[in-house]
Amino acid sequence: MTHVSPAQKQSEKALYGGTSSRRITVRDIAAAKERAEKWPMLTAYDAMTASVFDQAGIPVLLVGDSMGNCHLGYESTVPVTMDEIALLSAAVVRGTRRALVVGDLPFGSYQEGPVQALRNATRLVKEAGVGAVKLEGGERSAQQIELLVQSGIPVMAHVGLTPQSVNAYGGYPVQGRGEEAAQQLLRDAKAVQDAGAFAVVLELVPAELAAEVTRSLHIPTVGIGAGSECDAQVLVWTDMAGMTDGRVPRFVKQYAQLRQGLGDAARAFAEDVVGGTYPAEEHSFH
Repeated sequence: MTHVSPAQKQSEKALYGGTSSRRITVRDIAAAKERAEKWPMLTAYDAMTASVFDQAGIPVLLVGDSMGNCHLGYESTVPVTMDEIALLSAAVVRGTRRALVVGDLPFGSYQEGPVQALRNATRLVKEAGVGAVKLEGGERSAQQIELLVQSGIPVMAHVGLTPQSVNAYGGYPVQGRGEEAAQQLLRDAKAVQDAGAFAVVLELVPAELAAEVTRSLHIPTVGIGAGSECDAQVLVWTDMAGMTDGRVPRFVKQYAQLRQGLGDAARAFAEDVVGGTYPAEEHSFH
């Protein structure tokens, strides 16, 4: 009988770098918190990109309403519809084998109350095949989260800067600055945990406050512009890979320059066509 050491067992279970090929579940996310294991999350909006991230070992992929800005050409996330989320979520699910796919509930799909939230979350689970949904709001969304979880739908919450409220904020300001705002963010985080969320995104929150929230919760925190003490980190993939045109947020680290590389490839193709060197003999049939 082959002996398996505790270190090997832990390595097999790791969200990133683990050897298990089955779908990651919310139970795996909870276990990672107990192990104090940090893990990465990226957005994805199509099957091909999702397959790249899945094969790279990214354990959680978010089909975010950030698709509005970086994929669909909208100025914000607000116009994104359920039909768009459902279509692209299904594509991401088809492009993956291991990652937990989380589908965003867009603006207007859950604000009316728990029944509306359940109807639209059920659609993402049944039609798109996502393993969980995400929605914004703390105390104000606790009832929606509670009904979804009771109905068997895992929920990732989202507090701090909630982009769907851009019109109310008048922009994208850092949240939780000042004693009163910090206490409200703590209440929001605990409210979504008590409602049954399996994780909570903390967006644009002072690092010290995010660290306090992380220590106070038994569910994982996923930071984006929230410092290094969160249990996980998420970035919009087009920001991470250098596809975004123009200025990117301060918290973004670009790990590649794909926009420049893709542009170079397109120009090289165009020059070969104009110059008559493509297609060459090896690209032709006789």
